Amino acid sequence: MRPHVELVDERDLIWHPAEFERATGTAEQLNLSYDEEDGSASLKVRFTTEWSRPAGVHHADTEWYVLSGEVTIGDTTLGPEGYWTAPAGVLTPPIRVADGTEILLFREYGNWRFDLADGDRPDVREDQKLIVLQTSEMPWIDVKDGSPMRFDLGGTPVPGLFIKLLHRDEKTGFYTRLIKAKPGWREEPLAHHPCSEEAYCLDGAFDYNYGRMWPGTYFWRPPLIRHGDFTADAEKGCTWLVRSDSDLVDWYTDNAHVIMRGEALNWGPDHPDTVPPRFVEPVRSRSIGPWEDPARQ
Repeated sequence: MRPHVELVDERDLIWHPAEFERATGTAEQLNLSYDEEDGSASLKVRFTTEWSRPAGVHHADTEWYVLSGEVTIGDTTLGPEGYWTAPAGVLTPPIRVADGTEILLFREYGNWRFDLADGDRPDVREDQKLIVLQTSEMPWIDVKDGSPMRFDLGGTPVPGLFIKLLHRDEKTGFYTRLIKAKPGWREEPLAHHPCSEEAYCLDGAFDYNYGRMWPGTYFWRPPLIRHGDFTADAEKGCTWLVRSDSDLVDWYTDNAHVIMRGEALNWGPDHPDTVPPRFVEPVRSRSIGPWEDPARQ
């Protein structure tokens, strides 16, 4: 399975040649998280020339979210905030991508393999279909209007949170959503889930127990990891893309405490050149600077 990634700034990662088959043009990718067992991955892809690929089918459930530029899939042209998903075995139309376009690409339960429509390919799945959306034209749905997202300990929806549901698998509950929090939105209890959860910050910022998210930061979190005490930026709020491998269930912990006990031997007040230990530190970059550097935000 994928390793726990929390929290990483995409600027701390290096560009690799993009994992595309049957395509014309060049692209490169940042590996936000990667499953070395089956090839599942969450990637940021940058197209460095005009790029195209004929119709065919993926070996993995595949999703694209357009960050900038232009993607044409079949007869539909998507700009920023465009989205499409094709489960493994579902026919994907020809794709054209403008030079300089950047996307988020997600693969699940398989690697980058892609078979042309007129060649050898897996059986087409009749129970699934291609979904293409221009999400900028979709309305934001208030959590209180039926989203299963956030509730307080008494079961009351937490105000100030909105979603756009992009895709949900009816059998597994696997979903992709855009989520927006109003400025200053807060949820205090720590939570954990029976499912994995990942998020990429698109706009604004928020603070939580692992640090601060701002545009370009990302996490992939396996099940049962406590996290929380969320506070959205007081001026911009926060918008991020969130995915989970089943319907999200929140199991809350209130009044949580993390305590480290022990006797300092060669550090502490009597040793002014030392600093206290830390439990968790997000991935950091020697080239960009310490995680707390405001210039990175």
